[in-house]
Amino acid sequence: MQVTETLNEGLKRGYSITVTAAELEEKVNAKLAEAQPTIEMKGFRKGKVPMALLKKQFGKSVLGEAMQESIDGAMNEHFEASGDKPAMQPDVKMTNEDWEEGSDVEVSLNYECLPEVPETDFSKIKLEKLVAKIEESDVDEALGNLAESAQNFEDRKDGEKAEDGDQVVINFLGKVDGEAFEGGAADDYPLVLGSNSFIPGFEEQLVGAKAGDDIEVNVKFPDEYGAEHLAGKDAVFECKINAVKAPAAAEINDELAQKFGAEDLADLRKQITERLEAEYGNAARMVMKRNLMDELAKAVSFELPPTLVENEAKQIAHQLWHEENPDVQGHDHPEIETTDEHQDLAERRVRLGLLLAEVGQKQEITVTDQELQQAAMQQAQQYPGQERQFFEFLQQNEQMQQQMRAPIFEDKVVDYIIEQSDVSEKETTKEGLQKAVEELEAE
Repeated sequence: MQVTETLNEGLKRGYSITVTAAELEEKVNAKLAEAQPTIEMKGFRKGKVPMALLKKQFGKSVLGEAMQESIDGAMNEHFEASGDKPAMQPDVKMTNEDWEEGSDVEVSLNYECLPEVPETDFSKIKLEKLVAKIEESDVDEALGNLAESAQNFEDRKDGEKAEDGDQVVINFLGKVDGEAFEGGAADDYPLVLGSNSFIPGFEEQLVGAKAGDDIEVNVKFPDEYGAEHLAGKDAVFECKINAVKAPAAAEINDELAQKFGAEDLADLRKQITERLEAEYGNAARMVMKRNLMDELAKAVSFELPPTLVENEAKQIAHQLWHEENPDVQGHDHPEIETTDEHQDLAERRVRLGLLLAEVGQKQEITVTDQELQQAAMQQAQQYPGQERQFFEFLQQNEQMQQQMRAPIFEDKVVDYIIEQSDVSEKETTKEGLQKAVEELEAE
């Protein structure tokens, strides 16, 4: 077997591999000899079929296996000897397409190898950790939001008009072309004005109504309305206003706390404080992680596999195009050209990805089954009632598991680098932390 280098340019490598006819024949004979004791054929005892007959009967199929094994073996030997790690699946092609049995097999092997990632002294990286103190006013605000979410509605005084946000209790009967339609009537229906839970234009016509009023609401069903017989039709709803109620926030007390699973108000305040601490901590880490990535991007430089960068740039361009054209769901659209901005972002992502992968490998950082299971449980919450099906799908889908492991692995490597870095704390306010996060999202 001969391996000849044909390309060595940057990270691009090319080789010509020749497997001689003699090597192939030797491998075929060895495979047939290995199988001979188990083969039965009419007219011969088990294991006594002549080699010549075996070769005639099974030679071609065994030759294909021997050819593939020889090429795979040559590739493995090459990568082991050279130390090269392909950035993507190598391109392997048979170059003598007019090959005939008894001839040498010639194969071209082309790939881009992963670069050597230089050692980095992470202790020289300076980072700031934002620390936002939780004020009593923050807890009070959160309590107020809970009370508002648990609000009740209380009757307005006689004669008071309904305002946006009020609840009106109504009887209604809907008609199209003078005829009542199925599902268009109800009694004592509580409708919050401004909730947009009814047909567009319906709720606005009840603003200003009083208890006891009879109001005729004229609307048009949307063209894309679910019921085809009503879609795009004009309708009239005869409405009777039974009551007008104003929103009233729940009182902040032990009773409210118990509604949210706390023992009392003090316990609820404690839980809110802990939740805010976690939220502030996550936000601060998000900001510090971005700053770390910026510092690493400036501190570390090495050659990148061109195809990896090209594919990443295309993916970025494709994703951004769909964000700008949300109405296009599929991929039936013009070819999307990549720009210098896409290229720069792709180079940053590939470089940082290779760096984190190298650090994780050297430090033997792994994702445990328990960590994967915890992530799966969190993701399963997005599919209420279908959790079991989600877990079954995950167990059978190795690619999905890898997609879930990747961000966990990245976070663990980032945590390791942060531990090695020079980190100082900087006090800030909730507003300051929010601004820092908003600036990240705006980039």
